[in-house]
Amino acid sequence: MRRQSAIPPAPAANQATRNDWATLKTLLPYLWAYKWRVSLAMVFLVGAKLANVGVPLVLKKLIDGLSITPNNPQALLVLPLGLLLAYGGLRLCTTVFTELREFVFAKVTQRAVRTIALQVFRHLHALSLRFHLNRQTGGMTRDIERGTRGISSLVSYSLFSILPTLVEITLVLGYLVTHYNGWFAAITAVALCSYIAFTVTVTEWRTHFRRTMNDLDSKANTKAIDSLINYETVKYFCNEDYEAERYDQGLKRYETAAVKSQSSLSLLNTGQSTIIAVAVTLILWRATQGVIDHSMTLGDLVLVNSFMIQLYIPLNFLGVLYREIKQSLADMERLFSLLEQHREIADASDAKPLRHEGAEVRFSHVDFSYESKRQILFDVDFTIAAGTTTAVVGHSGSGKSTLSRLLFRFYDINDGQISIDGQDLRDVTQASLRRSIGIVPQDTVLFNDTIEYNIRYGKPDAGKEEVVAAAKAAYIHDFIETLPDGYETMVGERGLKLSGGEKQRVAIARTVLKNPAILIFDEATSALDSKAEQAIQAQLKEIARNRTTLVIAHRLSTIADAAQILVLEHGRIVERGTHAQLLAANGAYAQMWERQQARPDESDASPVDEDALLA
Repeated sequence: MRRQSAIPPAPAANQATRNDWATLKTLLPYLWAYKWRVSLAMVFLVGAKLANVGVPLVLKKLIDGLSITPNNPQALLVLPLGLLLAYGGLRLCTTVFTELREFVFAKVTQRAVRTIALQVFRHLHALSLRFHLNRQTGGMTRDIERGTRGISSLVSYSLFSILPTLVEITLVLGYLVTHYNGWFAAITAVALCSYIAFTVTVTEWRTHFRRTMNDLDSKANTKAIDSLINYETVKYFCNEDYEAERYDQGLKRYETAAVKSQSSLSLLNTGQSTIIAVAVTLILWRATQGVIDHSMTLGDLVLVNSFMIQLYIPLNFLGVLYREIKQSLADMERLFSLLEQHREIADASDAKPLRHEGAEVRFSHVDFSYESKRQILFDVDFTIAAGTTTAVVGHSGSGKSTLSRLLFRFYDINDGQISIDGQDLRDVTQASLRRSIGIVPQDTVLFNDTIEYNIRYGKPDAGKEEVVAAAKAAYIHDFIETLPDGYETMVGERGLKLSGGEKQRVAIARTVLKNPAILIFDEATSALDSKAEQAIQAQLKEIARNRTTLVIAHRLSTIADAAQILVLEHGRIVERGTHAQLLAANGAYAQMWERQQARPDESDASPVDEDALLA
């Protein structure tokens, strides 16, 4: 049965600005998973602020008790030990409750950061190959770094700074309203409203500067990472100055945006300080007038002044905190937008693990396009019998490597069906499918770790003996033993410390260790010289014995004994048969064979994988 699939558009990075509330809504479930810790932290927060507001009240009683006034003609003649102890106790409680709040909430913050970062990491691995071919690694890693840091900053600023300040403002306003005339509360309220309105307005205006800086920073980082990854190419063409100029252009634009951001910050700080200074002056004027006309005591003056100082300090930072929160939200935008990237290839809701009984592979009338305007495969139909080897040959760009990507289900086909032992790949879980297939790719990329780590990657829980056995099977053990650090030798970024042949041997050993039911050799010996190729071909045949094997080949001499050879031209199978049958047919395969026999050097040239460029 043939099934059709729509060609999905290539996913583009989500550049739309998220609503701040949408970002917070995404974050809150991660925090609320620890609701008991959050609730307890809130209790400690309120306790700390109650103690903090109580300090000026005790100080007022202490000063009033020591002052000689008409209402208190005799000041305290003995040390007010109780008030002193209360003063010290409240100071201590403020610190203790604050530290308890941070102690209780620390796990919530760090676990939220860890959970989100892990979820993004897993989601990126779940996205299609199409997304990863289009991504810009440097910018994406910077987005993740800023986003996770933004989560910590947002929680810290909002719960440890903004919320406590709001609680304290509420308590102070409540006390002023109930104990003094309306002027104090009115001045304080007007100042707060003016301060908040000014801060929000200016900060909203400034936020686009931060977004611009983020975007320019990611682009500059992308250029830097890309240049360093391609270090040798830069050196080949003496383009160090060119790369530096490209990088500096990004830094220059970032500098311009940063200067604008800092200039607007100066305006914000000046306006905030002006509002606070006016408010404090008016309140102290009213308090001083109250002392003069005996409607207030010196203790009241000290109390009001202490309240203003306690409010002034956090209010002075409120604009900074709000700005940092807005910047944190801006930083988190791109992190959460990665989570919103569409998973082009997803398991069906009723997907089951792949069951293989011999692992027969069947391509049934498969059509496929990377892009809707250019079809790559046309009605490709063939079967690889269980335990046999099928080879695919053809010119570069004919669609050979696309077959392996479709078998791994990196993409879904547009029409037709691919099955293993009668099970459609779209009906089985991707994890079970990929565990059953091993590949030795044409372009081997290794992790920047040890040789042993890269071989063991085929089976992470393998013992050292298994790793060594796989290395021997790939004829690389003796080479590893000659290295000073042996299996602990670091291979460098993308394995650049090893030669092409050595990297490919590591890839072969890694696949041997995986021990899959289905094997794919995609130009598996393209990086080896003729002598090394002959030595390893016999071993590859031994590895492929009793396994279903797909060999994508350029050198026809390596697949002469395949049970079936397919000739692809422009995405269509134009010939099929054994080596002898195809030579006898005197068609495209015979012409390629004659050309390689006449020019043996041609078979030593590794072809460019144009299929990858089309992806």
